[in-house]
Amino acid sequence: MKFAKAIAAVTLFTTSMIASATSVEEIISTYHENIGGVEALKSLKGVKMSGVMQQGQMELPIEYVQLDSGKTYTKISVQGQEFKQAVYDGETLWSINFMTMKPEKSTEEDTYNFSLQKNDFPDALVDYKAKGYGAEIVGTETVEGAEAFKVKLTQEPIKVDGKETPNINYYYFDADSMVLVMVESEVRSGPMKGAVQLVKFSDYQEVDGLYFPFSMSQEIKGAPGGAPISFKSIELNPTVDAAAFAFPSAE
Repeated sequence: MKFAKAIAAVTLFTTSMIASATSVEEIISTYHENIGGVEALKSLKGVKMSGVMQQGQMELPIEYVQLDSGKTYTKISVQGQEFKQAVYDGETLWSINFMTMKPEKSTEEDTYNFSLQKNDFPDALVDYKAKGYGAEIVGTETVEGAEAFKVKLTQEPIKVDGKETPNINYYYFDADSMVLVMVESEVRSGPMKGAVQLVKFSDYQEVDGLYFPFSMSQEIKGAPGGAPISFKSIELNPTVDAAAFAFPSAE
């Protein structure tokens, strides 16, 4: 018991030292400076990212588009067949079912939660205070062998099973380079509901004055596997036909 109390005291002391040495505002502002600056981020109208996703032995072409209006889609090609996932046209959220190969609309609750993301383009941390978000340093952890600051970001509440629920995500910033290396969040719906999702970022490269991670991996904490993505190109302010987001009409 005494040992446990001693460990708790050391942890509290260490966290206090971290907080006093570096403020959350310093971490976020330095991060934004390192990737190109807040004003450049706020001037973005959209982004289009193209690359490949590793699934076992297969490399699947993937394309991701997000606009400042909130419209977005992810397109994956599997053996020549294109599947659109998490498509949002500003009102309707839909995806192609991999089994039936037919488009399906998401639930009202999932659509509402997804719609909140339009407030966070291109970065939830830009003007986070003005959005009513809260951010605080909660310690440091090792991510991919390097020390990282762990920042707790509390955003607007989401709905889970009809109830308003706190929306908390954890952002990890490399302590040396001060760039985002991981986001940790809880899966709120679907078969993996309740699991912890980790999205890791690396290989930052410059694109028209802004720096983006050209490598990403999405995994469930404690589970084997994952879905590494390597982007080959990133286009800023792309021209995208509105039809790309529209729910397909019945044939």
